[in-house]
Amino acid sequence: MKKFKYKFSRLIYFLIAAGLVLSLVGFGLNLYVCIKNGISSAVNPVYPIIQYTLMFAVTVALFVILTSILVSSYYSVNDEIFITSFGIIKSKYRIKDIETIELDRNTNKLSVYFENDTFVVIVVKEEWYSQFVQAILDVNPKIEYSIKSKENTPGDKEDKK
Repeated sequence: MKKFKYKFSRLIYFLIAAGLVLSLVGFGLNLYVCIKNGISSAVNPVYPIIQYTLMFAVTVALFVILTSILVSSYYSVNDEIFITSFGIIKSKYRIKDIETIELDRNTNKLSVYFENDTFVVIVVKEEWYSQFVQAILDVNPKIEYSIKSKENTPGDKEDKK
């Protein structure tokens, strides 16, 4: 099985780090308020218990989801299945259902098209495009691979000026 790590932008790394810090701060703040106030000061102790439980659950869930996105986001290709994993969300596709792989040079995106008119855009390092395509073609050499490039027309040089 070949794995290709998902490529995040710097902004996404920053947002994930900010979310992780926010979840830790939220957990610590909730723990502090829970210890300081407790549930004895409430008229009905059910409401603080629900509130603290939900706040702990939300901060822990946020931390787990963001950590899983950071650690477990990849594409993998094995003998029969192409897997996309984005944290805890995984999708499996049969390689025999792939019709076309297209590299669009205008947008620099690699797309995998399936028989049922769906597609997946592959977000990995550009240097890995050929390795990714080769891994799929090794399993099913009947898949069409095409490169879509911008055509040069006589007016292109004038348009750039």
